[in-house]
Amino acid sequence: MLKKLIIEKIAREGPITFETFMETCLYAPEYGYYMRDITEIGRKGDFYTAPHLHSAFGAAIVKQIEECWVFMERPDEFIILEMGAGMGYLARDMLDYIEKKDFYSAIKYQIIELNPSLINKQKEILKGHSGKIKWFNSLNEIAPFRGAVVSNELLDSFPVHIIEFNRDCVEEIYVSSDGKGFLEIKGPLSNGLEEYIREFSVDLAEGSRTEINLRIKDWLRAISEVLIEGFVITIDYGYPASQYYSEDYPRGTLQCYYRHQKSDNPYVNIGEQDITCHVNFSALKKWGEELGFKNTGYTAQGSFIVSMGIDEIINELIKPEDYTFEVAKIKSLILPEGMGESHKVMIQYKGKGNPQLRGFKLRNELWKL
Repeated sequence: MLKKLIIEKIAREGPITFETFMETCLYAPEYGYYMRDITEIGRKGDFYTAPHLHSAFGAAIVKQIEECWVFMERPDEFIILEMGAGMGYLARDMLDYIEKKDFYSAIKYQIIELNPSLINKQKEILKGHSGKIKWFNSLNEIAPFRGAVVSNELLDSFPVHIIEFNRDCVEEIYVSSDGKGFLEIKGPLSNGLEEYIREFSVDLAEGSRTEINLRIKDWLRAISEVLIEGFVITIDYGYPASQYYSEDYPRGTLQCYYRHQKSDNPYVNIGEQDITCHVNFSALKKWGEELGFKNTGYTAQGSFIVSMGIDEIINELIKPEDYTFEVAKIKSLILPEGMGESHKVMIQYKGKGNPQLRGFKLRNELWKL
């Protein structure tokens, strides 16, 4: 059905940018991948995230947030705003971990979620903390607050423009149709792309293509308008601009996931497969600074979790008889062959002072950005 709707739109209005195509595939009401009633995240779905592997991930994140709360002099009300909470596992694991600590009483948890079906699933999983949590559809509904904004594998799902380097010019990829399927054509760059290319020195060999995510800038701006004081914690897979826009990725980083099978073809399984791209963390850093955020740290997920005291977390969460089995799952969060190196953690701060956070004690690679 969604494929038919997109083809009809192109027939009426002409070719669309890949960004528009990707947005429709993922977020069209009822039919988009993230908006369907049958959306499954985890081993039954098309992909899984760190909270599906072990609750130690949520424990490490909330230990870091607790340190942020202490740095802000322990305000009586501290909002944790999670954007794109998936099944709700991260929220549950964080709240379970700190339920018996002083920090718990200060927390009000807010979730922004577009999919009504996922909201119902989240409410079921989080029913043990129902008095702590409120749901919203967008940042526009959020009142100004002090606290922390958390996102785990959110930015990689933002729609992106695709550009291609040809001879002496750079062109944008547009999506057209022959009435049955989709065709790529090349055209002029959309607003903002030339500036981005200069800003991050994007210069690839002829025939190479890559992605540009302008939505991150809008997202940061929207956060800056509601976050009075606090932290932005971003967990995602990505690179510094110098690595992202290098000869290592001559076709960019776009990937599609359908029933745990990976491909690079976004023009099949319309509305039924995830479409994702890596994050340019240099853009997150630079655009954050322009909005008044201080960049406190950037590191690999494995280093972050170890820095937060994984031994302490294991002792608190795991029974001795379950140690071998549970630690094997935790290793997937930490080791390079799992999510330890591919996923990065970046924290930005808005407020007075310069926090030195525990999560970057072992390794802080802001200098790479």
